[in-house]
Amino acid sequence: MDKILEAVVMSSYPNNVKQGLVRRVIEAAKQPMDSEQCWSMLELSTKLYLTGDTKYKREVGKEVLEVYGHYHPEEFEEFFNVRFLLSLLQEGYGPLGKRSHYVLDYIQLGLQFVLESPSANSIFSLLRIEVLRKICERPSPKQCAKISKLLTQHPQCIPTGKHQLLFCQQLIRCIGHFQCVSEGEEEIMEFLEQVNKVSGLLQRIWRTQTSTILPSLKELFTIISSTEEQEAPSNALASVVQFVPLELMDGVIRNLTNDDSITDVQMMMAIGRMIDWVSWPLGKNIDKWIIALLKGLAAVKKFSILIEVTLSKIEKVFSKLLYPIVREGALSVLQYMLLSFQHSHEAFHLLLPHIPRLVASLKKEDSNSATSSLEQLAELIHCMFFRFSGFPDLYEPVLEAVKALPIPNEDRIKHLLGQNAWTSQKNELACFYPRLASKSETGKIGLINLGNTCYMNSIIQSLFMASDFRHSVLNLTEGNSQPLMTKLQWLFAFLEHSQRPAISPESFLSASWPPWFTPGAQQDCSEYLKYLLDRLHEEEKTGKRIYQKLKESSLMSQAVEHHYLNKTLIEKMFGGKMMTKIRCLKCLNVSSREEAFTDLSLAFPPSDRNMCGSTSILPVEEIGPQFIEPPENAGQLTGSPWIKRKSPMAADPAALPMLVETLGFQEPGEAANPLSGNDVSVDKAKDPLLAFGEQTCAPKDSRSVPDLINYFLSPERLTAENKYHCEKCASLQDAEKVAELTEGPHYLILTLLRFSFDPRTMKRKKILDNVSIPVVLKLPILVAPEETEEVCCCGKDSAAPGSGFMSVVYDLCSVVVHSGISSESGHYYCYSRECTDTVPPGQPRDGAPKPASDKQLDFEIQWYLFNDTRVSFSSFESVSNVTSFFPKDTAYVLFYRQRPGRQSCLLHEALAEAGRLHGEPSLHKDLMEAISKDNILYLQEQEKEARNRAAYISALPKSPLWWRDLDRDKDDDSSSGGCSPAAGGGGSGSFHGLVF
Repeated sequence: MDKILEAVVMSSYPNNVKQGLVRRVIEAAKQPMDSEQCWSMLELSTKLYLTGDTKYKREVGKEVLEVYGHYHPEEFEEFFNVRFLLSLLQEGYGPLGKRSHYVLDYIQLGLQFVLESPSANSIFSLLRIEVLRKICERPSPKQCAKISKLLTQHPQCIPTGKHQLLFCQQLIRCIGHFQCVSEGEEEIMEFLEQVNKVSGLLQRIWRTQTSTILPSLKELFTIISSTEEQEAPSNALASVVQFVPLELMDGVIRNLTNDDSITDVQMMMAIGRMIDWVSWPLGKNIDKWIIALLKGLAAVKKFSILIEVTLSKIEKVFSKLLYPIVREGALSVLQYMLLSFQHSHEAFHLLLPHIPRLVASLKKEDSNSATSSLEQLAELIHCMFFRFSGFPDLYEPVLEAVKALPIPNEDRIKHLLGQNAWTSQKNELACFYPRLASKSETGKIGLINLGNTCYMNSIIQSLFMASDFRHSVLNLTEGNSQPLMTKLQWLFAFLEHSQRPAISPESFLSASWPPWFTPGAQQDCSEYLKYLLDRLHEEEKTGKRIYQKLKESSLMSQAVEHHYLNKTLIEKMFGGKMMTKIRCLKCLNVSSREEAFTDLSLAFPPSDRNMCGSTSILPVEEIGPQFIEPPENAGQLTGSPWIKRKSPMAADPAALPMLVETLGFQEPGEAANPLSGNDVSVDKAKDPLLAFGEQTCAPKDSRSVPDLINYFLSPERLTAENKYHCEKCASLQDAEKVAELTEGPHYLILTLLRFSFDPRTMKRKKILDNVSIPVVLKLPILVAPEETEEVCCCGKDSAAPGSGFMSVVYDLCSVVVHSGISSESGHYYCYSRECTDTVPPGQPRDGAPKPASDKQLDFEIQWYLFNDTRVSFSSFESVSNVTSFFPKDTAYVLFYRQRPGRQSCLLHEALAEAGRLHGEPSLHKDLMEAISKDNILYLQEQEKEARNRAAYISALPKSPLWWRDLDRDKDDDSSSGGCSPAAGGGGSGSFHGLVF
C-alpha cells in the first residue's frame, strides 16, 4: 500500500484525481493490517511530511500519520520511539545540507497519540533536555516559536527544576538575538506573532513558577546593560517585560537603583535600551517600567544618567508619536522626560524643529488617537513655555502650530511641573514651587508620624484640604493674638509650599495637645478634632476677628458684616445649629432649645431596628453621583417636623414631615421627593413615606450615612425611667424628643460612633459595620417663617409659605479611616479632595457663586490618600470599597462641604469676592522667608546626601545581587503599580522604521 500511495503522490495526475486515490488509501488504512505494512506506511508518511517539496505532499503525510495514530496506536507507538525522536532532534531528517525544518511540527503532531502510552514519560524526559539544548543554540524566531508552541500544547515537556530556570534565562537571551530581516508588512506581522508565542511561553512558566521571575529579570538586565555586545539586543525583549507583574515594580526598581555593583555606564546603557522599547508595537506597560526606572534614578540622585539619557533619546521617543500603535506609550514617556527635565531648556529645545511637522501630521491623520495626543502635546508644550520663557523667536513657529489647540490654565501647568520635577530648579520661594522627585507624585506633602500621631495627621490633612478654611487661615494677618491659629497657619503654609516630601508637625502638636492625652499612645482622632476646633474658637473669641481685614477693606457689605463679623472662623466654617424639641404626650406642650454644634456624632441603630421600614425618620437624601441635577426647586420646603401618627401641635399645620430622604441612584426625570398632599395614613400601602422608604433603602444588612442621620434625627420616646418633667403638667410625663437642624454648617463634620464601652469586657469595642458613604448628601434644614422671603431671593432655592424644611446639598470632601479594632490602637489615614465653587468658562462672575457642575464635583476632582508621610492619588471607588477589602478599615470621621444655597450664599459670596480680588492667599513676610530658608536648607541637605551617598553605602553590608531582597521588599510595600494597559492604540499604521 505504501508503494501505491507513493506512486500516486509522485504522479502527474491532476490533483482531484490524486486526492480521490489518496482518499481510498487512507480509508483502507483504517482497516486492520499487519505490523510490517503499518511500519512501511509510517515511514512513507514521515518522509512526505518532513521532506515533501510541496504543501500537498506534507498534507498527505500528515493525514496518513493521523490515521495510523488513531487506528493503529500500538504500531504508531513502536515507530514513534525515543531513539527515533532523539535522532530527529540531534541529526535531523533528510540529506545533509537540506535538513527538514518541520521536525518540531512532526513531533508535536505525533505526541498527541502517545500521551497515554508507557513510553510517554521517557519521551517527555527526552524533550525536556532537547528543547533546552536547542534554545541554547539560539534558533531563529520561527524555530523558537515552534518550540514555544510545542511546550505550550504539551507543558509536560517544559524543563523542570534548575533546568527550568536555565531555560527561562536562555529563552530571554534567545529573544535578545531576534531580528526581523524583512521590511514587508506581512513578514513583520509574522515576526511579531513569533515573538508573542515565545514571550507567551515565558508568561506561562512565570505563572506556575513565580520563583523564576526575578532570576529571569536578572538575565534581562544583564543583556540590556552589557557594554560588550557588538550588536544591540533586540527590542523584542520588550515583550518579556510586559508579563512581569506590576506589583513587583517598586521592589525591582528600588533594588536595582540602589545596587552599587551596577556602574553608571551599565545603567545608562540599560535605561537607554529600555527607552528604545517604546517602539515595540505589542508591548503593554512598557512605559510604566521605563518611567518607574527614571523616577528610581531620580530618587537616588543619578542626575548625570538622567540628563545624558534624556538628551540622547528624547528625539527618538518624540518621533514615535507618528505611529498610532505605539503612540500612547511613547507619549507617556515623553511627558515624563520633558516635565522632569526642568533644570535646563536643552531637552525641550531639541524638539522645537520637529513639533510643527508632527502637529501637522497628527491633524492630517484625523483620528481619535491623534486628536487626544494633540491635546496632550499642546498641554506639554505650554508647560515648557511656562517653565522656559524668554525664547520668542524659537517658540513662534511652535506657538503658531498649536494655536488652535486648548491652552491649560496656570494652575494645571504648575501642578504638572510640580509633580514631575526630579531636581531642584530654584533656591528661593517663587510663584510656584518645583517638587523634588522624592516628593509624592501628587505634589502634596505628607506629615511625619511623631509616635502614634496619625490621629492628628489625618485630621490636619482633612482640614488642610478644606480649601475655604485653608485660605482663611493662610490669609490671617500678623499680630492676630491667636497663637494656636498662627501655628496652624504656619503648618498649612509649609504643607502648601515646602519642597520637602513630608514635614514635622511637632510644634503644632505640642501647642494643640489635649492635656489628658498620654504621650506616645494612640488617641481618638474625633476627640482631638473637637478639642482643636474648640481651642481655636475660644482663642479667637478673645482675639482679633478673622474678618476684620475684610471690614477695613470694605469688601463686605454692611449686612454681610453684621451677619458674620460676630462669628469666629470656626463658627463660620464648621458651626451649625440644632433645635431640640420635647413634646409632652399628655398636654402636647412643646419646649425647645437651640444649641450650636461643630460636628454631629452619629450612633448606630440597634441591630433589631429596621431602618427601611421605620416611619419615624426624617430621611436624608443621598444622591447617586452620576445623576446629580439640582432641580430648580432645590430648596423646596415641606411642613411640620413632627412625625405622622402624632397629634399635630396647635401651632403647626397638619402637614407631612420634611423627610430626610435616602435616595439611591436616581434616574433623570425621577422625582426627588415623591411626597404629595397632606394625607396622613397608617396604611402602609397608601403611605408615601413607607413606600418611598422601601424603594430607596440601602441593601439589607447594610448601613449608610443617611441611615445614621435618620436615626439621629428620629424622635425618641421618653418613658419609664426617662420620663420628662413637664412644666405645664408640673409632673413627670411620657414625652417625645426630636432634634432638628436649623442652620447647616459650611463644612459638615460627621463622626460615626464606632467605639462603644462593653461592660462585659470593661473595654471600648469597635463596631465594624460597613457604612456606605454618599458622595452627595441632602440635609433638611428647618426654616422659620420670617426666613421664607429671604430663601426665595437667594440662589435657586425656593420656599413655600409657612414653617418648613429646606434641602441643603453637601459634597463629600474627606473621609478619615480608622484601621483596627480598638480606639486605643490601630492606625488613621484619610481620603481627601478639594471641593470648591467653580464658574463655567464664559459665564459672568457677578451675583452669587454658581456651584461646580456635578461632573466636576463627582468625577473630575482628584481624590488623594494621605497616610502620614505617604501621599498618593486615589478615587472615590477606593473610598467606597476600602472596608469591603479591609474589614478593619472603616470610615470614622466625614467632612462634607455645603454647596451654595440659601443658608450659605452670604458666606460663599464673601469667599468668592475675596478670592477674586486677592487670588491665592498671600503669606506675610516672616512666613515667606521661613519657607524660603527651609527650602534652601532642604536642597543643601539633598546635595550633601548625594555627595556622601557613596561613603554611606560602603558602610552598609553588601548585597551583591539586587534581586535577592525582593521578597522582603514586596512584603514591606504592598502597593502596586498602575494596572491599565499602556500599549499604543489607534490604527494599524505603518511598521517601517518602527523597530526593525
